[in-house]
Parts: sequence; C-alpha cells; structure tokens
Amino acid sequence: MREGAHPRELWAEAAGLGYLGVNLPEEYGGGGGGMAELSIVLEELGAAGSPLLMMIVSPAICGTVIARFGTGAQKRRWLPGLADGSVTMAFAITEPDAGSNSHRITTTARKDGEDWVLTGRKVFVSGVDIAEATLVVGRTEDARSGRLKPCLFIVPRDAPGFWRSRIEMELQAPEKQFELVLDDVRLPADALVGDEDAGLLQLFAGLNPERIMTAAFALGMGTYAIARAVEYARTRQVWKDPIGAHQAIAHPLAQSHIELELARLMMQKAARLYDEGDDTGAGEAANMAKYAAAEACVRAVDQAVHTLGGNGLTREYGLASLVTAARVARIAPVSREMILNYVSHQSLGLPRSY
Repeated sequence: MREGAHPRELWAEAAGLGYLGVNLPEEYGGGGGGMAELSIVLEELGAAGSPLLMMIVSPAICGTVIARFGTGAQKRRWLPGLADGSVTMAFAITEPDAGSNSHRITTTARKDGEDWVLTGRKVFVSGVDIAEATLVVGRTEDARSGRLKPCLFIVPRDAPGFWRSRIEMELQAPEKQFELVLDDVRLPADALVGDEDAGLLQLFAGLNPERIMTAAFALGMGTYAIARAVEYARTRQVWKDPIGAHQAIAHPLAQSHIELELARLMMQKAARLYDEGDDTGAGEAANMAKYAAAEACVRAVDQAVHTLGGNGLTREYGLASLVTAARVARIAPVSREMILNYVSHQSLGLPRSY
C-alpha cells in the first residue's frame, strides 16, 4: 500500500479462485451469485487487511449494470474479463460542480449520425489508469420533453479526446483518483448501455450495489482495526493485568464490535433485497447499511488507535493510515447527510428541503 502499486498479485489470486466474478452470470464465466456473495468477499479481504477497492467499481457496479442491461454483444465483450479479473472497468459519475446533485451533471452526450459525442468533466474516478474502459454517466436530451436524462456509456481508455489527470490525495491507497476530461469523445452507437429511456433505472442498478459494497469495505476495515486492538489489549501490560481487563478499554471495543455486527445485518438485508430484484427496498436498505457501516467503521478505527495509544500512530501497527481511510466511507459514494435526507423523505415521508 505504501508503495502505491496496484495489488496485482492479490487481484489475480482472488480472480483465480473465482471471487471477483462471484456475482456475475455463470454463462459469462461468473459464479452466478449476487451482492450477498460479493460483499462477503470484499468484507473478508478487508478484515484480513487487504481490501480491494476496485471490487466495488469493476464487478459490482460496472459488471452488474452490463449484466442487467447490456446488449448481448456488450455482455460477451466485457463480462468474461470482469469475471476472471483480466479486465477492469472504472465508473465516472461525480463532477466538480454537481457533487451529490446528479441532476446537475453537465456531461452531455449528443447524437451525430449513428455516433455519440460526449463532452464534460468528472472527478474522483478510481483506477482509470488500470482500467480498460470507464462506464461514464452522461445526459442525453429527451426528444419529447427537451429535458436531460441520465445515460451510461462505455468509454475505452484510449478513446481520442478522453484525458485524465491524477488528483493527489492524502489517502494511502493503491487505487489512484483522477479527474477526467471528455473533449468531444466520439463513440459508436453500441457504446450506450441499455435503453436510452431507462437511464435512471440503470443508474440506480449500479448505485445500490455501490452502497452495499462500500458497507462491506467499511465493515472489513472496522473488523480489522478491532482485531488488532483486541490482540494488543490482551497482551499489553502496564500494571498487574493486561489493559484489556480494564472496562475503560474493554467496553468501547465491545461497543464497536456490536455496532459492526448490527451494520453487517443491514448490509446482508440490502444484498438479499437487491438479489431478489426489489430495487426500491434495496435502495432504502443499501443507504442505511452504508450509513451504519461507515459510522461503525470510523468509531472502530478511532477506538483501536486509542487503545494502542502512541503505538496506534506508528507504522509498525498499521492503524494510523486507517484514520483517513475510514472517513472515506462516510463521504463516498454519498455523504451521510444525503443518506439522512434520503431516509427522512423516502422512508419517513418528510418534506424535502432541496
């Protein structure tokens, strides 16, 4: 992680064991499972201290969208590689001036003969440098209403006019973040994924798995941190007993363990609802799971560092870098405040303020 290199050996090993494509259809080399199975893989990798962030993006978001809505040709072109790990795909939705408001996305796609031409900018796109293509969220004009509607396009890495620049982050992670510029990127008609008129449905078909997998990512990180803290508290002795015998140390760790377990139940519920085809129910549960897991992760990491004291800030114990990483789950792919907005007006029926 500190060298900043992509964990290719771990990625290849996970792929060889069939883990990366466990959610993708068997006919394209996947495991035939769903989010329930894929989230387990990511969580366990995180709990072992080796999370793979691109699992959220490549098989979970992009693989799911293509499997559900792609043409036969798109499935044959992309799914086998996504399943066996030989192909990686990035996902680009966030824009500099749009933030959490997807209605302000300004990346547009216009028809030019049989082709599509994309223009716009994206930020905080993970792994573009190692991805063969990027699934880009753009907007097309509805011929009937004149309004812009979301659509998804597969943009090859080497497409003319498709530029990237790295965003320097304090976060220590092998997956780099990029800003993208689409300068009249010309794409063939078959770059459009699914039905042009069903863009919003297709978009959320990818965003719900993103939230479920982010919850798994956070749960794995929190579990890893608590395990390290518990190991330390069992053996670290300052007075006559190990520090874990003191309730001031033991109770916060127990509380974090409980919070992680509760968040895991919500993640499992969200995954089950999604895999059963209940997109509406999964939307609520996925947001709740992401919120609960992120909050539990931040508290678990903070308590783990605090348990180790000064040692918690050393490289030797590997917890200090998690302080920044844990906060990512609170912020991305959607902030906790926007999740509370969603629950307040979607679940509770309260009026919207935006």
